[in-house]
Amino acid sequence: MNLLVQTSTDDTSFHGPSILEFFPDVVLFEGTGFDINRIMLIRFLAVAVLVVVFWLGTRNMKVVPGKFQNLIEMALDFVRVNIAEDLLGKVDGKRFLPILTTIFFMVAAMNITGIIPFLNIAGTSVIGVPLVLALISYVTFIYAGVRKSPGKFFKNALFPAGVPWPVYIIVTPIELISTFVIRPVTLTLRLLMNMVVGHLLLVLFFAATQFFVVTLSGWFIGLGAVTFAFGFAFTLFEILVAFLQAYVFTLLTAVYIQLAVAEEH
Repeated sequence: MNLLVQTSTDDTSFHGPSILEFFPDVVLFEGTGFDINRIMLIRFLAVAVLVVVFWLGTRNMKVVPGKFQNLIEMALDFVRVNIAEDLLGKVDGKRFLPILTTIFFMVAAMNITGIIPFLNIAGTSVIGVPLVLALISYVTFIYAGVRKSPGKFFKNALFPAGVPWPVYIIVTPIELISTFVIRPVTLTLRLLMNMVVGHLLLVLFFAATQFFVVTLSGWFIGLGAVTFAFGFAFTLFEILVAFLQAYVFTLLTAVYIQLAVAEEH
């Protein structure tokens, strides 16, 4: 995406964000089949930080928790109470709590890297992680349904009870697509596109700020102040989006599991 800005003295080009930013150069193991670029390193860093934070927060649990332990417990309780148990009940909520907790904090950690200085791109802004998490969600709800109703899960899902037989000609293909195709696709694309668009907008605002202030200067500094204000406001919004997308992804996974373990589909 290129925006051209002309001054009175010469032509100056402003180069906005490009989709190529999501495909950076390989930095390690090039040509080995295990190529690692900057986004992969950011993903490794996010996972490492999560492991360290939760290890430090749970390695020496006390009856009367300190501030850090209390913060970790509050974070874990948020997923347990507001997602797992609220939708699945205490029994199924406890069964699926580990995977729901992992999904929530993994998505949140990789989303938030998009606004951290020197990282500046979300680990979920390339399709690999969103797709893998969507497949995990997909396999989990199918496992839950098959475990709950062996031999009947797919029949109940594709042939809902109470529907006249001729209508199944229409209903069954719709249920097949909506339940077993649309769910993983929408989970993947919702997370991916939010992170892609967020990154492009942030880069656009702050690149424009630098362009107006440093390259053009003069009265264009006023425009730079405006773009900087928009960039700062959108950064705060991206923090909200990072955690909101983690919540939505985890919530939908729990909803799919809940529908799979219901007596009738």
